[in-house]
Amino acid sequence: MIQHIVLYPIIVQLLLAILLLFSWNSVKIQKYISAGGSIISLLVAIGLMITVWNEGTLTIQAGGWKAPFGITFVADAFAATMVLLTAISGIAVSFFTVGTILKARLKFGFLPVLHFLFLGLNGAFLTGDIFNLYVWFEIIIISSFVLITLGGEKKQIEGAVKYFTLNIFASIIFLTAIAVLYGLTGSLNMADLALKIAALENRGLVEVTAILFLIGFGIKAAIFPLYFWLPASYHTPPPAVSAVFGGLLTKVGVYALIRVFTLIFVGDAFLENIILVLAGFTMVAGALGALAQNNIAKVFSYLIICHIGYMILGLGLYTEAAIAGAIFYIIHDIVVKTNLFMVSGLIYRIKGTYSMRDLGGIYAKYPLLSLLMIVPLFSLVGIPPFSGFWPKLSLITESFKIDNYWLIAALLFGTFITLFVVARIWAEVFWKKGKKIPEIQNFRYFHLLKIEKKIEIIGPIVFLAIISLYIGFGAENIQQLAMRVGEELMNNENYIQAVLGK
Repeated sequence: MIQHIVLYPIIVQLLLAILLLFSWNSVKIQKYISAGGSIISLLVAIGLMITVWNEGTLTIQAGGWKAPFGITFVADAFAATMVLLTAISGIAVSFFTVGTILKARLKFGFLPVLHFLFLGLNGAFLTGDIFNLYVWFEIIIISSFVLITLGGEKKQIEGAVKYFTLNIFASIIFLTAIAVLYGLTGSLNMADLALKIAALENRGLVEVTAILFLIGFGIKAAIFPLYFWLPASYHTPPPAVSAVFGGLLTKVGVYALIRVFTLIFVGDAFLENIILVLAGFTMVAGALGALAQNNIAKVFSYLIICHIGYMILGLGLYTEAAIAGAIFYIIHDIVVKTNLFMVSGLIYRIKGTYSMRDLGGIYAKYPLLSLLMIVPLFSLVGIPPFSGFWPKLSLITESFKIDNYWLIAALLFGTFITLFVVARIWAEVFWKKGKKIPEIQNFRYFHLLKIEKKIEIIGPIVFLAIISLYIGFGAENIQQLAMRVGEELMNNENYIQAVLGK
């Protein structure tokens, strides 16, 4: 049956992780399985996207139990888009891993855990059950904790403690919110919850429950003032891990916020105002944090926070065009942030440091690589017609419609600071004369790498740069997808009908 394609992205990642576990003793075989499996995963995700686009929302009831009594998996345009983005980011990171991760770390199960992480991400995007969403979140946390600590370096352990503590705290709040929600409605199916929450008379208790979800998901999404764990941890693991974290992990929190607040807790002006305030402060706080950093990985970490504000701004504005703008920005941001952390890894491979004070001279020595790196940097800023420009335009337009000028000011402030930071990175890292690197660090020189290693490192960056260029120059196609997602989210009757059949 056509509905079974909903489960294929989960099944593929599960089988890959199991195969990799059985290949524990052979790093070479693991590399081939991971790379080949990532290609298959991308093809499956494309197939799911095409099917959903043509057929509409797909559902499958696990064990044959009809909703709301069984566990439901749902693939609408939003979920299918996130699965496709996970596959695109995943294939780039899988190949980048082969070229950059030390053999010793690969021997300790890096690749199986990486695919368990992708399994958790796909499960979170496709589940139609709020408790199952919690379960998939835990799979993501456990896998990411292993990846961030693998290698046992001091900075990794310090970052992991902050990362794990705050995320476990978020999970506790999330689980508490689920318990309250179940007590109110007697259901865990999200489509069924949408109907039952709307019928509840005690709106005060509903708002309290919604705020619990906002806090829980807000920590995971790193919104103001709950973001401090992110810049303290995302720069500590190897670049391949930071690329997954920066590109995908915070977007799971954003996905959950958008899903829950467009399906279950709908049309509450008080909550929308809270989200708008948080969006504004998130943009400003992230921008100021990036301005103060000298480490390029930390700069990119703070820019994640700043740009999360753009995404939840669309949710707070709560119009179809604003939601579409947020979706467009998610699509752009996952690709660009994944690429930027891989770029930072390449810079480290060349120079042996992340410090902008000690970097420089890359353009003089590697002009073609430098021009390649311009693509994600320009896309990050949103210089027309690169990918970051179009969703910002939608968000500014929608903010003008409600005469909310301080939000427009916050968005423009974040944009100008991003521009300033990127200009500073170009001047400090690429343009200025580089310092002489000590002899002990010569192994990091990029020109000493074998050609196959160079392809494994540069290839994923080129791949994501091409995707970014397509998002920018083919913006009408991405906008069409974003508008469809926005329409489905704002008119959730089709989702409920697909799941419950009523």
